[in-house]
Amino acid sequence: MDFAIFEERVVFGVGSMPVTVTMITSSVVSAVLVIAALALRAGVRRAPDGTPASLAMLAVEALDRLVQQTTGRPEPGLVTLAGSLFLFIAACNMSGQLPGVRPPTASLATTSALAAIVFFAVPVAGIRARGLRGYLRGYLRPNPLLAPLHLISEFSRTLALSVRLFGNMMSGQLIVALLVALTGFLVPVPLMALDLLIGLLQAYIFAILATVYVGAALRANEP
Repeated sequence: MDFAIFEERVVFGVGSMPVTVTMITSSVVSAVLVIAALALRAGVRRAPDGTPASLAMLAVEALDRLVQQTTGRPEPGLVTLAGSLFLFIAACNMSGQLPGVRPPTASLATTSALAAIVFFAVPVAGIRARGLRGYLRGYLRPNPLLAPLHLISEFSRTLALSVRLFGNMMSGQLIVALLVALTGFLVPVPLMALDLLIGLLQAYIFAILATVYVGAALRANEP
């Protein structure tokens, strides 16, 4: 195949669906995360008091506290969403440290898909919590004339989620690649470590913002 999507060359096709390098890398990252989760679950079952179990419990409790602070009540579904987003984005960002691997989050296609997940999670969570009429009524507060502004806000923050993550990861990859080309591998190592730290921070920020947006939809009618 000789065409491109989001500036990416299509490697092959599965029926009518084109497959790009980013899609392949994302699939590999997802598979690694699933395998790691299954291995961790098996380890926790074998040794419930061991170090892996303790670390997993601390991570879940931290996410649960974050969600409760945002929504005012336990929301296991939101904990799962925020945790999944953080782990996937962090793993994608870390994959960029491997030689010859471009992180999926340096592609606008990936970050747009992640932002779209958050965009659709907001009304789904709001409707499940308050019903369709209750959710739509939130767009009319405090004044029905502000409904268009609420809609614009929904789309603009989704765009901001996508572009922020894409811009940070793309710029980091370009800078590291340029320094490696000019100075060799060892000189940019501190910058690569900084890029790794920024990748983890961006994953955390994305998960936090997703939690805030969905949490706001859950408690929009609360005093």
